[in-house]
Amino acid sequence: MKPLSGGSQNELYLVDRGGEQMALRRPPARDVAASAQVLMREARLLRALAGTDVPHARLRGVTDDPAVIGAPFYVMDLVDGWSPMNGGWAAPFDTDLEARRGLAIELVDGAAKMARVDWRAQGLEGFGKPDGFLERQVDRWLSHLSGYKFRDIPGLDETARWLREHTPRTFEPGIMHGDYQFANVMYRHGAPAKLAAIIDWEMATIGDPLLDLGWVLVGWPPEGDAMKYARYLDYGGMPPRDDMLEHYARVSGRDVSYVDYYVILARFKLAIVLEASVARHVKGEADDRVARFGPIVLELMEFAASLSRTTSLR
Repeated sequence: MKPLSGGSQNELYLVDRGGEQMALRRPPARDVAASAQVLMREARLLRALAGTDVPHARLRGVTDDPAVIGAPFYVMDLVDGWSPMNGGWAAPFDTDLEARRGLAIELVDGAAKMARVDWRAQGLEGFGKPDGFLERQVDRWLSHLSGYKFRDIPGLDETARWLREHTPRTFEPGIMHGDYQFANVMYRHGAPAKLAAIIDWEMATIGDPLLDLGWVLVGWPPEGDAMKYARYLDYGGMPPRDDMLEHYARVSGRDVSYVDYYVILARFKLAIVLEASVARHVKGEADDRVARFGPIVLELMEFAASLSRTTSLR
């Protein structure tokens, strides 16, 4: 087996068997017990996606028996494609802005296809706790932050208050990736743009899929053009937000008129998630690479609070 890049929680390896290449995913050696449950959830999700039109790596096999290789693992198809996280936009998307537009439409298309899967029919009953999902979000993430908070985050209280006051009364539960963005998809080689697979399902659950749409739009133009730290790719050539919303609504069949709530919630949650890494760095428990998250956290919360003041959702 040869190590492959990809995934933040579990290890990925290339397996070559009889000339056929596959990918094996297992927990890190330092944290097998804690990561095994997440790994088995990923495998269950991939199995459930079989037969759907959601781009994903086909599951080949899974076991929670550590006797085989020393840890639980699963094997899936090796995705033939490229990731924007491996050096930015691949050719021709690095220079052809019209072709790059297609990458965005494909990204939101993947989220829309996830949202329309009949998750109960696919065997995902009990995979998440959709009842009260949105009502739990603010308190859950504030509680999470309280375990490591070391500085003031301007806009935090204002955003939390707005989110509590504007939580949608109802939503249609569905499969939610939980960290849906360019960093967690792969594209087929060459133009036109085509999504090859959605990857890294560690945070997947049954919740409100519109939060995945909000996650996509965290730094989207034109509002996101003012962000100095939170973007990690060149958004030149990207379609306007309205085009993204129209495509998502048409494919998913979901109402996107309340999307600002989900963008604000996504910024709020992402800021708190990244702040955990910043706190570890301050304590000397993380390397210097995560120091760059410091200003990103503040910017995300600033933009969450700013949007809450200007949105027409009242």
